[in-house]
Amino acid sequence: MLKAVKVRLYPTDEQKEALAKSFGCARWYYNYALNACIQHYETTGKTLLLKTYKGMLPQLKIEHSWLKTDCYSSVLQCVAINLNKAYNNFFEGRAGFPRFKSKHHKQSIQYPQHITVVGDCLKVPKIGEVKAVFHRSIAGKLKTVTISKTPTDKYFAAILLEIEDSSEQSSGNKILGIDLGLKDFAIVHDGEQVTKHPNPKHFKRHQKNLARKQKKFARKVKGSNSKHKYRKLVAKVHEKVSNSRQDFLHKLSKKLVNESQVIIVENLNVKGLVRNRKLSKAISDVGWGMFVNFLAYKLERQEGKLIEIDRFFPSSKTCSSCGHVFDELTLDIREWDCLSCKTHHDRDSNAASNIRTEGIRILTIGGGNPVLADGGDVRPKSRKVDGQLSMKSEAYTYSTGKCR
Repeated sequence: MLKAVKVRLYPTDEQKEALAKSFGCARWYYNYALNACIQHYETTGKTLLLKTYKGMLPQLKIEHSWLKTDCYSSVLQCVAINLNKAYNNFFEGRAGFPRFKSKHHKQSIQYPQHITVVGDCLKVPKIGEVKAVFHRSIAGKLKTVTISKTPTDKYFAAILLEIEDSSEQSSGNKILGIDLGLKDFAIVHDGEQVTKHPNPKHFKRHQKNLARKQKKFARKVKGSNSKHKYRKLVAKVHEKVSNSRQDFLHKLSKKLVNESQVIIVENLNVKGLVRNRKLSKAISDVGWGMFVNFLAYKLERQEGKLIEIDRFFPSSKTCSSCGHVFDELTLDIREWDCLSCKTHHDRDSNAASNIRTEGIRILTIGGGNPVLADGGDVRPKSRKVDGQLSMKSEAYTYSTGKCR
């Protein structure tokens, strides 16, 4: 199985300059190849093949000698492969059309070979031994290394390793139904009790600080040192929000995976939900899709199962006691009484219970709910889950969650 380890790098000034040249070469070739693909399509109506723009490299290295002297050759080969992957993702509906790369955004290059770990350093071709902080052991066959530079001028290396299948059996044996929301991030039902995990609202906590720094940044003269200084300050706020969000999602997903063998969530169209102009910022900030992806790979490691139920399943409107469906349940009603059995329900707790029940039904029969005739399996290939297939007629999304 494959495992990735991300480590922090501390290059010297000379190594930073060499990395900057490699970033520039990779970025230039990516933009050149993408432009060639676009022009070829506009002229012929056909897609330019990978072997064609990869075959341009020898001539480009003659015309532009810095492509040969400043960048490791395998890095440019990876650029062509990554552009081809970007096109495949676009044609298969997993991503948008490939965009040109900018020197003002995150920079990255990929090394497929000849990188070794030497003590507390990472030995990189044409760069040298770069000091690194390995917070965990690097065990296994090294496949690829992706070196990146963030907008805050920090350097990282994502090391992809091939290791023996070391799946660990989860210590928990529960079946959890999870309803994802905004007021409470996750409402978890384990069959006996309901646990609510509040939404930390990461972006909202830093919003005033970000607005103040963005205001100062906007007033600086373009191209000045002061402009560059405040660009980095704004980037640091965004980085802090991102790091705090990932930290929360990693800890919560690990906790839930350790307690369970099966986790059941809803597969909802987040891309459609964010079109709500009143809730779009809150939905984007909460990170439902990232959370479900974390659950998926952590459950896979521990031989657990993630089940996604149909996004149209009326989890909030269905009485968990008698099964009666209350059609007039609007979003502002947080508690309601069943018209049939008179049971009093908390909206979110009732939804979590129904999600769990529906997931157990899917698990028992070994299949999902029916889909329309034009439906197809457009689930991300990297996430192996059971349950409902997405519908072809709807926008594709990696994410899952529900607005409450």
